[in-house]
Amino acid sequence: MNGLYALKPWYAARLGGVRALLVAHDVRPWVVTAAGVAFAAAAGAVLATLTPGPVAALAVALLLAARLACANLDGGVARESGRATRFGSVVNELGDRVAELAVLAGCLALAPPALVATAALAATLPSWVALAGAAAGARRPQGGPMGKTERCVLLVVFAFTGWAGWLVLLAAASALTALVRLARVHNELEAPR
Repeated sequence: MNGLYALKPWYAARLGGVRALLVAHDVRPWVVTAAGVAFAAAAGAVLATLTPGPVAALAVALLLAARLACANLDGGVARESGRATRFGSVVNELGDRVAELAVLAGCLALAPPALVATAALAATLPSWVALAGAAAGARRPQGGPMGKTERCVLLVVFAFTGWAGWLVLLAAASALTALVRLARVHNELEAPR
C-alpha cells in the first residue's frame, strides 16, 4: 500500500538534470528545502485568496508540484554535493512539516478553523509515526492510503471545488495512514528474533 509514493524513483530520475544543475551551481540543500516551504506557502495563499475553480486548482497544482520537487531534490542535492548531515535531515523534516501546515493554513478561508486544525494535525501524524519508528530502530515506513503526494492531490481538488468535505477525507485517510504505518513499525520491532 505505497500509493503514489511508489512513483518516487521514477520522479527522482526525471529530476536528475535539475539536481545536477543545483549541485553544479553550489546550491545548498537548505535553500531547496526553504524553496519548497515557499511554494507551499504560495499554494496556501492561492487557496486563501482565489475563488475555488479551475484557475485556483491549476495554480495550487503547479505550486504543489514545485513543492514536491523540492522535497525530492533537497536530499539528493545534499547527498550528491557531499553535504548530507544528520542535522540536514532534521531541517528537511521540519521543512516538510512547515510546508504541510503552510498550505493547509490557506484552507482557513474556505473551511471552519476546527476542521482545518484537525486536517493539519492528522496530516502530520503519518510522518511523526514514521520518525518515531525510525528513532526506535525500525525502517522508516512510507506510503499509505494518504501520503504527502495524495494530500497534495486532494488539496488541488479542494482548490477546484472549495468543498470542505475533502478536508474531512484528508484528515480521516491521514489518520488511517498513521495507523497503517504504526502497524508496520510494530510488526518490525516486535517480530520474533
